[in-house]
Amino acid sequence: MPVAVVTDSTAYLPPELVRAHRLTVIPLTVVLNGIEGLEGVEIFPEDATRVLGGRRVTVSTSRPAPEQFAQVYRQLLADGADGVVSVHLSAELSGTVEAARLAAAEVGDDRVIVIDSRSTGMGLGFPVLAAAAAAAQGADLTGVRQAALDAVERTTIFFYVDTLEFLRRGGRINAAEALLGTALSVKPIMHMPDGSIVVRDKVRTASRGIARLVDLAVEAAGDADVDLAVHHLAAPQRADQLLAALTERLGDRLHDTYVTEAGAVIAAHAGPGLACVVLHRRP
Repeated sequence: MPVAVVTDSTAYLPPELVRAHRLTVIPLTVVLNGIEGLEGVEIFPEDATRVLGGRRVTVSTSRPAPEQFAQVYRQLLADGADGVVSVHLSAELSGTVEAARLAAAEVGDDRVIVIDSRSTGMGLGFPVLAAAAAAAQGADLTGVRQAALDAVERTTIFFYVDTLEFLRRGGRINAAEALLGTALSVKPIMHMPDGSIVVRDKVRTASRGIARLVDLAVEAAGDADVDLAVHHLAAPQRADQLLAALTERLGDRLHDTYVTEAGAVIAAHAGPGLACVVLHRRP
């Protein structure tokens, strides 16, 4: 059996890709106004959107426990996997990577490798797919690890939010940045150059925000052939606009495209209106 690939629910991979690549997805936990559930299993994007639109909102997220990872790793190895490569959302955003590494140390670092994607959404998903493709081609544990790491370096994420308030509440940006955005009534565009969320640009309107996302994505693509993912939260029209504009701008250099709604974990920290572009430059 080839190397098994594990990820978490914040990759927001289309279900058909999860099945086709035989991926194992471990869900994070979301608590919406006191109601706890597993992302993508018990709590879905529309649940988060409904709660976040209310007047009284308490939302939190938590990583899977190390034992959850350990059970999955042991089962995959018992089923005959040669090893496990486990790729997860940025350690700057969540303790998921830490939990996975604790489990790997318990199960055996020589058989389980944990990778920090330094991103989320398909910024995580593209490295996961690269790892799965390498595994399917018969690569060993080291080869699958390297495929994921190479994909991390070739993947860039930009996203627009209507307000910085949700990121501030969740501690993903500092209060000063959130206050500046509110005071100036700007619409922020974020990126993740080192795994943490940083303001990349500020625009005045949502339409300018979407247009700027397109420009940034084209710039990040350079001359490479690329794959593209677009995420949104309760904003399908924005996703459609992004996909149409980028399809036109990138032309025949654009190959695989994916459009998915962000799940409850990202919803809790970004808020409704999120529009996100992930560019993966092919090798």
